[in-house]
Amino acid sequence: MTAELVAGVDSSTQSTKVVVCDARTGEIVRTGRAPHPDGTEVDPAAWAQAFADATRDVLDGVKAIGVGGQQHGMVTLDEAGEVVRPALLWNDTRSAQAAKDLTEELGGPGVWAKSVGLVPVASFTVTKLRWLAEHEPENADRVARVLLPHDWLTWRLLGCPETAVTDRGDASGTGYFSPTDNTYRPDVLAHAFGGRTPDLPTVLGPSDVAGHTSEGMLVSAGTGDNMAAALALELAPGDAVISIGTSGTVFGVTETGAADASGLVAGFADATGRFLPLTAALNAARVLTAGAAMLGVDLAEFDRLALAAEPGAGGLTLLPYLDGERTPNLPGATGSLHGLTRANMTPENVARATVEGMVCGLAAGLDAVRAQGMAVKRVLLIGGGAQSAAVRAIAPIVLGLPVVIPEVGEYVALGAARQAAWALSGAAEPPAWTGTKNQLGLDEPTGALRAAGIEIQQRHLEAREAAHGVSAKLGED
Repeated sequence: MTAELVAGVDSSTQSTKVVVCDARTGEIVRTGRAPHPDGTEVDPAAWAQAFADATRDVLDGVKAIGVGGQQHGMVTLDEAGEVVRPALLWNDTRSAQAAKDLTEELGGPGVWAKSVGLVPVASFTVTKLRWLAEHEPENADRVARVLLPHDWLTWRLLGCPETAVTDRGDASGTGYFSPTDNTYRPDVLAHAFGGRTPDLPTVLGPSDVAGHTSEGMLVSAGTGDNMAAALALELAPGDAVISIGTSGTVFGVTETGAADASGLVAGFADATGRFLPLTAALNAARVLTAGAAMLGVDLAEFDRLALAAEPGAGGLTLLPYLDGERTPNLPGATGSLHGLTRANMTPENVARATVEGMVCGLAAGLDAVRAQGMAVKRVLLIGGGAQSAAVRAIAPIVLGLPVVIPEVGEYVALGAARQAAWALSGAAEPPAWTGTKNQLGLDEPTGALRAAGIEIQQRHLEAREAAHGVSAKLGED
């Protein structure tokens, strides 16, 4: 029997990646990739060109397609559907003051968290619209419709119809959509955008069909990149993902939304009808790279050094805030190494303290999502840093939880493809894909190792409080 094929697209900051999968099993049969231009503002036409390049000779026989995209980007269209100005991406920080202003103007952090599940920061779409209204009012006056990057690509796939669509996952990162009420907040949008009320895309359900391409290919609702990754990993309540890229994220699925007035946890929706509380860390794999550079070794030798030291690194504790930090919120912080003595100042201990410090830093994200009511029963480690032998050995000790390493994959594109398969099937639940079940379970610490992990965490918390005045519990009002 010929397999039905579905495609998933990851339109990220850096590139467009495409996977074509068996709709029943998730087995990947074809892939494509094309780069995006650098920058924090980009002409969306570059995404369209990258999509065309990445999908060339890849979509033959594909029955359905879904798009996962970088969250929060502001795509503005005029009455004719033309782009008003280059899209401001999530990593464009020019709206930082707008975020502060909006937070104060509409009642403070607690009101925002209860209303839309998040507290404004420069990455969120609502702050970018305020910046546009204040700094480019002529362009703001031309805006007839506001879309997110994945919305715009889906709209283009459908032939630029009169009505655009999105999903609640990506919409929940705008700052003008309530994921708990499943509705836009037009009052928030109008206030942020100087009284202007541009059209917004219709919010589809998780398995809804957005439409069909001119060639008859079904198009699913699409979603944001974090939501697509969660869908690919087939997360269940109790699962927490720690993504160790250059920076890090911690997220999981819950049945109820988060409303964190501290702003550490964004109360996003997921792509299945549930919620996706998420917190970000600035210091993840870059800490390992910096540690290796400081010791004058490559990453393989850095791993060897770290594993040659005993748990606890002889009493050394690294606070890994090399680029400030987001969780906890310490934008002006610097890294620091505590407990140095002549006896413990060895390359092995420094390497191990670096890894332990990075993992403890990411554990702060677990503390923050737990404070919002998310149960954590196991951790899935993903991202480039999860391939480190030292990280794999040390993470279970420090976290004190079962840890698994999923098979390396293009999770965002796979999640978008799984959504497309779900929409194609018309089933009540997404398909169970065998390929996503390949996971490496790491050894759980017992006895002395577990006690060492508790001591490492406690030393980290004490050093953090002494150096930065941050208490042990994050994400609580």
